Amino acid sequence: MSQVLANDISPVMKGKFLVKPIVYGNNARKLPLPIDKEGHTHRWCVYLKSYNNEDMSAYIKKVTFKLHETYPTPTRVCTEPPYKVTETGWGEFEVVIKIFLHDSSDSRPIVLTHLLKLFPPPPHTGEYWVSESYDELIYGEPTEEICQRWESARKLPPSVCEPIETDFEAKRVKTLESLIKAKNWVRADIEDYRKRIEQAKEEIVKYKDIIKKREKSEILNTN
Repeated sequence: MSQVLANDISPVMKGKFLVKPIVYGNNARKLPLPIDKEGHTHRWCVYLKSYNNEDMSAYIKKVTFKLHETYPTPTRVCTEPPYKVTETGWGEFEVVIKIFLHDSSDSRPIVLTHLLKLFPPPPHTGEYWVSESYDELIYGEPTEEICQRWESARKLPPSVCEPIETDFEAKRVKTLESLIKAKNWVRADIEDYRKRIEQAKEEIVKYKDIIKKREKSEILNTN
């Protein structure tokens, strides 16, 4: 979740928060053969997309992608959609994505980091791989002008939509199921430990009684 607050001197809308869901990540496809002397094995694309297929230029001024220093001009700038960079390479590295919003200071962009993935983790196989993350842009207490910008973003026509390849709803359901299962495991463990503690308490009481009886018996025998 990435949040920015208005820094304009114009009156702001107190208590108002604007939210835009986004997806960022990369896809990568294995090349049939290395294409150059550097041995590049994959063609990849790193990107920022609207989760709702909106024209994000209504509220995004520009997006920069900071690649590995070995690439020519490692900082790539996109001033309009699609916000993406396509390259070839052989290694994985961290990409820094900076989102500059309209009517906000260039000195404080929203910063995201993404590990460029070329190789699917085991047991996955194949020549094509996608690594995507879901997030939300949140603008707190905007001016009326900023609010109008964000709320006027139009839907992109199907011909230019950037498809999202990850089923985040299915991931959300799976994550929720995992959390519920983990919660049930924890609850079962707590109940098991509670029973063990009760049994231990009963054993303590039992042995205390045995000790008292023995001490009493020893006193009587002594007398």
